[in-house]
Amino acid sequence: QVQLVESGGGLVQAGGSLRLSCAASGRTFNSYVMGWFRQAPGKDREFVAAISWSAGVTYYTDSAKGRFTISRDNAKNTMYLQMNSLKPEDTAVYYCAARPSWIAPIEAPYAYDYWGQGTQVTVSS
Repeated sequence: QVQLVESGGGLVQAGGSLRLSCAASGRTFNSYVMGWFRQAPGKDREFVAAISWSAGVTYYTDSAKGRFTISRDNAKNTMYLQMNSLKPEDTAVYYCAARPSWIAPIEAPYAYDYWGQGTQVTVSS
């Protein structure tokens, strides 16, 4: 069992930055592939980024490439999402998630076993 807790969300103006954190407890953090997802009102949960166990491999959705950076610190059992150049369309609840393997499709929410409660990100225009 893995417990995940997100933090760092908030209200920011377009063009601004936020850094989300996901603190993990329970089983060995570094044995899990970690991902970030987001869900806007009335929309499906969508993939944002994922990172491998050792942080050697990362994967982003097209809208996140060049603006967002996923990272992890296994010594601190924490994953991060640095979000720069934020846009109003980035407004959503952001969730972190964990899965045991890096097997396609990495973007599928159903492939993740554990989820946090989410943190709200609001980008004003």
